[in-house]
Amino acid sequence: MSTTTSSAGTTGATGTPSTRDRILEAATELFYGYGIRAVSADKIIERVGITKVTFYRHFRTKDDLVVAYLERQAGREREALDGVREATDTDADAFRSFAEQIGTASCLPGFRGCAFINAAAEYADPDSAVRTVVADHRAWYRATFATMLGHMGVTDVEDAADEVLMLRDGAMIAGYLGEAPRVGRALADAILAVASAHGASIDR
Repeated sequence: MSTTTSSAGTTGATGTPSTRDRILEAATELFYGYGIRAVSADKIIERVGITKVTFYRHFRTKDDLVVAYLERQAGREREALDGVREATDTDADAFRSFAEQIGTASCLPGFRGCAFINAAAEYADPDSAVRTVVADHRAWYRATFATMLGHMGVTDVEDAADEVLMLRDGAMIAGYLGEAPRVGRALADAILAVASAHGASIDR
């Protein structure tokens, strides 16, 4: 899934967030809530309460901050899916839990869909550093889905993984556009239908 959460790293025994983490937290909230292009470096600097010198000491350009924001979000999403897989007995159950998480996130105030799809829409150049982070994260999803589907008995895992990723993207958009209460169940059913169509035997 692709929701934003607050879990800033900390430094020191007091658990006080570092300046870099404070900048990232502010950027996460503003970029996700209002769009990347709409949020200036000055607005982030004002939100954190630091000087421009301090900001640019940590992030040389705004795009460097956007990359860091997306990389941290990617880490959170990977940790979430890995956690679901570890907590469930089968990959079919993991897909069900994954879909449920997306459905739950879609109902939360401030949900704005997928941070990576949103970022890609604002950066047209496929060779930009931002689009590279987006592509790498989507490749991770695709590879992870392929592994999960393979464990379920799917043979043509690459095609099936592409379909599951497309379903995940559609669920994120549907949740943003007002179908949130139905997203989780519909996504789970659709993923399992794809797996079944590609040869998996699933206990419904």
